[in-house]
Amino acid sequence: MTAEACGVSVGTVKRITSEGAKSTTAEPVAGPSFTSPRKSYKRIKYATDIDDFDAEIVRRTVHEFYDKGQFPTSQKVLTAYQQKVNSYKGSRISMWRILKSLHFKYKKCDDGRRFLMERNNIVAMRVKFLRKMHDLRQNNDTRPVVYLDETWVNQNHSCGTIWQNSENSEGGRIIICHAGSSAFGFVKEEKLIFRCKSGANIDYHTQMNSTIFKKWFIEMMQNLKEPCVIVMDNCPYHSVQVQNYPKSNDNKATFQIWLKENGVEFNSFETLIIRLPSYHCQYNPIELIWAQVKGEIANKNNSFKITDVEDLANIAIENVTVDNWKRCVDHCERLQNEDYIKEGFRDQILKPIILTINPEDSSESEDDDDESLQL
Repeated sequence: MTAEACGVSVGTVKRITSEGAKSTTAEPVAGPSFTSPRKSYKRIKYATDIDDFDAEIVRRTVHEFYDKGQFPTSQKVLTAYQQKVNSYKGSRISMWRILKSLHFKYKKCDDGRRFLMERNNIVAMRVKFLRKMHDLRQNNDTRPVVYLDETWVNQNHSCGTIWQNSENSEGGRIIICHAGSSAFGFVKEEKLIFRCKSGANIDYHTQMNSTIFKKWFIEMMQNLKEPCVIVMDNCPYHSVQVQNYPKSNDNKATFQIWLKENGVEFNSFETLIIRLPSYHCQYNPIELIWAQVKGEIANKNNSFKITDVEDLANIAIENVTVDNWKRCVDHCERLQNEDYIKEGFRDQILKPIILTINPEDSSESEDDDDESLQL
């Protein structure tokens, strides 16, 4: 009767009466007391919750030390990072936590020194990607390189918030998925924009699933006018395991038969898919395109209504030209070429260190980061 009268569930009534009963037992004179329910807030950790671009600055800062023949500590990385990003006010411990999130850890050599090292599989993925892209260019491959990615825009997106990490911002949110190339710009008729169904404090990646992505990806493939090289990252919904799929050692005919049986259209020429290395968004030019799109939305967003933001997103995407794509792709290709060369030098610098590292001795504690880590 109480639940019906108050318009709440029976479970809620039971929980409140249980709380009152415990309170009465502890304080029989004062009578029952109840805590007032309040909204829970997730505190934003400004020192460690940095966006992908700032995280990449941290990673490249670490690599710069190795490129100079020096060995970094979290304090050295912090000092160098603050010189590049003047607004960063985090501590050495905050920087160490960022380094851990980027999968750096300290490895101990036989002589007792510790060195900040990147996880082996991250290095392997980066080298594999850079080699593939380098080989394509060296072999004068004429297939257009198509980059795809997803992003989101908050309805409160404006000039004052464009560079904020607003993953916990209030308001509705739209998700955008698209693909493009320096050869022709965005793939025609393949823009996907939809609204998040959950609150703004939910990671937008949870709103994009394999079903949505697969449908969009197949349509995008069918709209490609010629064989292409497709570059995409390693989001979970970009890779869905299916039964009886071809293996890497199967021949081309096996793949073609499987594609036909599953209703996937393809050209007789092969379309190649290359995976971006994890945590390396700087190699994907569509990230720069997203920055352009978000900047235009921010400049024109006056109503802060989700419907208007959606309209602005459509207009901003239409305003992206082939020249915009060419500039962004040229920039990312320069980074890829520079890093391909640096990986060779870096390998020579680190080889004598790696040979003396004790694989059983590594540290994930910021307390191990002190001046004794220096050469």
